[in-house]
Amino acid sequence: MSVILVSLIGLIIVISSLAMQLPQFGKAPGGKRLERIKKSPNYRNGKFQNLEYTTLLPEGYSMTGEVIRTFFGKNTRKFPTDNIPSVKTDLLNIPIDSNVLVWFGHSSYYIQIDGKRILVDPVLSGSASPLPFGVKAFKGTDRYTANDFPEIDYVLISHDHFDHLDYKTVMALKGKIRHIICGLGVGESFEYWGLKADQILEKDWNETVIVEGNFKIHTATARHGSGRKLRSDNTLWLSFIIEAPTQRIYVGGDSGYGKHFSEIGQKYGSFDLAILDNGQYGEDSYSTIHMPPKFSLKAAQDLNAKRLFPVHSSKFVLSRHPWDEPLVKISELSKTVNMPLVTPMIGEAVDLNDSKQPFKHWWQGLN
Repeated sequence: MSVILVSLIGLIIVISSLAMQLPQFGKAPGGKRLERIKKSPNYRNGKFQNLEYTTLLPEGYSMTGEVIRTFFGKNTRKFPTDNIPSVKTDLLNIPIDSNVLVWFGHSSYYIQIDGKRILVDPVLSGSASPLPFGVKAFKGTDRYTANDFPEIDYVLISHDHFDHLDYKTVMALKGKIRHIICGLGVGESFEYWGLKADQILEKDWNETVIVEGNFKIHTATARHGSGRKLRSDNTLWLSFIIEAPTQRIYVGGDSGYGKHFSEIGQKYGSFDLAILDNGQYGEDSYSTIHMPPKFSLKAAQDLNAKRLFPVHSSKFVLSRHPWDEPLVKISELSKTVNMPLVTPMIGEAVDLNDSKQPFKHWWQGLN
């Protein structure tokens, strides 16, 4: 029996090692890129560090246990039984002078503002897993493919996790991407996948990309992590400030709540729209790197946001709460703090010039 057990363990190790060589697992930064990383003030002890002490799991919890409880435990309504409703906006024919946002579920969305086209964390393959099994998209959420997109001026990648940086989507969109802005080290995978070095703008926290004239994209911190293989935090996670001529938008990526929100709010004054993580949290786990609704609202207030768009829900299961809980709770809580919410259906066009645009509670009545 011991020989059989050892053989099985050996076989699992070999298969895992071979799987890690597949292109969808990307490539760890090395050479000159690694040397640049080591010079970052945010890189210490062999990895990038959050500004505040951050643990992925509380004491007494293990990642193996969390995976088992999340995907095999008896958790109520993690998955919707109904199709998620959506609409199909024709992205190819939106007038270039229109300021719009279109959400694709979870944390993927298209922003067209002041003549520039921006795509954030696109995951359009129907999966948040590098392998055929794993995290699958909810029924009805995959309405868009690469063929639906115009040329993209800037793809913003907040961090290198599979639910935010998807190999299949990048390969499908590759011919339409002009520039990518990502954290230090993430560019190694993009070059490995065939994008040109001059397309990739790798940034540390608190750097600026001049888009055109007074149109700028700034990078900022978040409270999270980044890493594609077994090694964590060997690449940098970001949030973004889109400072366009007519509006200022905060793109939060994934983040737990922290002091950085008020610091960013003080630095930039206010935001017309804050797009913040609100989902895949846990009261007992993942609470320092993702935000429950009450903290998403607090972060929006710290940022001095005029409106809040809560994302990171309604497409993938990465935690144990009911699939619609993030939207149900934040809708209730927002009334107590007078924070207007942007809650479109997947594919619905959000008019960024209309701060009074109404949105239906599309999740109500779904099972």
